Amino acid sequence: MKRWRTKANVSREQLAEAANYSPDTIKSMEQGVRMPTSRVLDVADEMCCAEGMLSAAKDYLQREKYPEGAQDFMEREKEAISLWSYEAAYVPGLLQTEGYARSLIENHHPPLDEETAERRITARLERQTILTERKPPVSFSFVVYEAALRSPQVDASQLRRLLQAFGLRNVMLQVLPFDRGIPAALMGPMVLLETRDHERFAFTEGALASDLSADPKVVSRATEVLSMIRAQALGPAESARFLERMVDRHE
Repeated sequence: MKRWRTKANVSREQLAEAANYSPDTIKSMEQGVRMPTSRVLDVADEMCCAEGMLSAAKDYLQREKYPEGAQDFMEREKEAISLWSYEAAYVPGLLQTEGYARSLIENHHPPLDEETAERRITARLERQTILTERKPPVSFSFVVYEAALRSPQVDASQLRRLLQAFGLRNVMLQVLPFDRGIPAALMGPMVLLETRDHERFAFTEGALASDLSADPKVVSRATEVLSMIRAQALGPAESARFLERMVDRHE
């Protein structure tokens, strides 16, 4: 974008004014610090007489719906036939309401620009179609630690959304209460998935880094940890009653 702008003798300030951004924002886009927006690319294309070369880059922006560390996992998730998930601090993304997802994404640190935040919220909600629209159905097993349910962002609407999951034949949801917590449950969130080609992957996600691994040793370890956590968690019926009591307290 900077090369086209320079070639066309368009100043950063001129482009910023036309696209309704600050010059510093345009600078950060040109330096690769911030993702360019569709609007900037269209405005720059017209001002710089790029004949569609800059606007065409919008197709690549659509691939950036997810954080960089999670993109490989999202691609594997599309191929999944089964998925085991454990969450220690958050409601699983596939079971989040729009309000809960928005509260997390809009309070991301460092802050996201408005377009990126909206793109990620939309992408998270679009992912949830895998719960009901995939044929044959994907088999899901979710375990959620009680700490995630006690978060200030979890309201009655989010709890009812979790209760709805019990009505899906391909979904098993369990709650791990504080009094059943084991050291392995404090290791953080993890996901184990199997693809149509029967490849197995383990995904772990932390505050600063994420990792998707097909290493048999890593997958075996993740399977062992997830099995231990599932064994300690409440059964589905008990978990439903646990959530129902929480809803009652919220209302």
